[in-house]
Amino acid sequence: MFSTHKQSLNLRRGVMHSQHNGSDLNLCTLASRVVLLCLTLLVMGQPTLAAQDDIDKPVQGFDEPIFEALEFRNIGPFRGGRVTAVAGLPGDRQTYYMGSTGGGVWKTTDAGVTWGNISDDSSAVGSVGAIAVAPSDPNVIYLGTGSACPRGNISPGNGVFRSTDAGKTWDPIGLEEAGQVARIQVHPNDPDLVYVAALGHIFGPNEERGVFRSSDGGATWEKVLFVSDRAGAVDLAMDPANPRILFAAIWEAERKPWTLMGGGESSGLYRSRDGGNSWDELTAGLPEGLKGRIGVSVSAADSNRVWALVEADEGGLFRSDDGGDEFHLINPDRNFRQRAWYYTHVFADPRDSQTVYVLNTGIWKSTDGGKSFSYIRAPHGDHHDLWISPDDSMNLINGNDGGANVSFNGGKSWSTQGNQPTAEFYRVTVDSQFPYRVYGCQQDNSCVSLPSRTSSSGIARHDWYVIGGCESGHVAVDPRNPDITYAGCYGGSISRYDHATGQEREINAYPQLAIGQAAKDLRYRFQWNAPIRLSPHDPDVLYHTSQFVHRSTDQGQSWEVISPDLTRNDEQKQGYSGGDLTWDNTGVEVYDTIFAFEESKQTKGLLWAGTDDGRVHLSRD
Repeated sequence: MFSTHKQSLNLRRGVMHSQHNGSDLNLCTLASRVVLLCLTLLVMGQPTLAAQDDIDKPVQGFDEPIFEALEFRNIGPFRGGRVTAVAGLPGDRQTYYMGSTGGGVWKTTDAGVTWGNISDDSSAVGSVGAIAVAPSDPNVIYLGTGSACPRGNISPGNGVFRSTDAGKTWDPIGLEEAGQVARIQVHPNDPDLVYVAALGHIFGPNEERGVFRSSDGGATWEKVLFVSDRAGAVDLAMDPANPRILFAAIWEAERKPWTLMGGGESSGLYRSRDGGNSWDELTAGLPEGLKGRIGVSVSAADSNRVWALVEADEGGLFRSDDGGDEFHLINPDRNFRQRAWYYTHVFADPRDSQTVYVLNTGIWKSTDGGKSFSYIRAPHGDHHDLWISPDDSMNLINGNDGGANVSFNGGKSWSTQGNQPTAEFYRVTVDSQFPYRVYGCQQDNSCVSLPSRTSSSGIARHDWYVIGGCESGHVAVDPRNPDITYAGCYGGSISRYDHATGQEREINAYPQLAIGQAAKDLRYRFQWNAPIRLSPHDPDVLYHTSQFVHRSTDQGQSWEVISPDLTRNDEQKQGYSGGDLTWDNTGVEVYDTIFAFEESKQTKGLLWAGTDDGRVHLSRD
């Protein structure tokens, strides 16, 4: 199944040379490893298991030395995935860092023209939540793992790492149980004095959360602010004029498979005047009662000016002009608080006390002290981090759900995201063409079809195409005609796409708008990752699953339900997600669903179904 173009597969030597897209990047997701493993076994001649008795028989025709010599290669797509941490270097307009939520740490030394991974070789870093470069020594970089914007498909972190050679090598420095690290602040004159805001485990209580301090570069840590085992630090700001003054946002939050519980009695905003030795909760002028996520920032142009973006019933953007002693509501715009658990980010301009940025689905900028805002266009939506150069406020780097972008003109134009192979693919599938193509859906983007290789020197943008569906879906490819694909989206959406004609049509089992509704009110509970399968015995038979198994025998033009509700159907787990402050129903938390489905390749009509609430069913007819 591999072309011999340019001696790509040298069986005599047992070496498979990589085919790159103009770079030496070496990024492989778990899904791609599994698929390549399966394909390699097929290439090397592993027979299909015809019966259960064959399982324990030795594999024939498998040359282990050849298999071990194969190398993974990156086939793309070269478009960015979600980024929740960015950083730059004061005085250096060319060097920036970004931390992706699944692909580790990346660095550019040409202002985003090219990016290279700097974490794969020396650390076990996957999900990144925070990056901070020591202002007094650009060789010292701190990295916090685990994104603190906790989607349902979140990856937990594995502690804090440190580099003393500008990212060439990394050392683990503890806080392995900090879960999701939200922010890191380094003392402006001492690269060994560092503070970490740890949200903690997102799926349950733990003690290693709050604000931690190290004065020896991470060799030892002190927990300097702890509120409860269910509330952690989700933002941390340092007064640029006086690094002994710190502001920490504490957020009580916990995820379950069926909900996010955001907000609680432990949420609040705290200040330290002595470098973290002691802390006081700030309440004057801030909303009373239940509070959720809070973002905080201090103006370098006027350290008395402190911004707080607060999720609450009477929340919004608050400003203090006396260093945090008292706050005033400046702007209650709901745009700044939508999906508050996923965003709630505020950044003060370092050179103009009247200028402040708010990040949410978009980027908003105010130049009149927060009273009014203008919208800044960016290459992708859903924004999580912003670094503003202290030397030049027009020099920015932004992290969003499509990657990282650099700007030299205050956001009027940005560098590309089309050179960042950090996409999150939940799963991939392949067809039987030669060379074969790989299909998958990218989180925060679209579903694509990519060639496994080309006859040219690499795999470029014109070699792949979008196939319908959306970020979360499964893909099924018609084995008779690989131009025909079935791709899913949330809420039960499923589309049939014909690449030869370019036509796409919705073939939903039922016309329902799932977004904004509680799962218990839906006729069909389709999970964010609802399976889509074509029968291996009859490609006209298409399966899709909610709490029921749906089947079509005419390529999705009509559907029938062929099972009872196979889930536990617990209505207590089918309510609105988001807690008591901000409901958030986009389909991620729809629960009591069929999460896995397969028809036996050996026996027609032998169907397996597994649910996200722990049940497995079998049908033999």
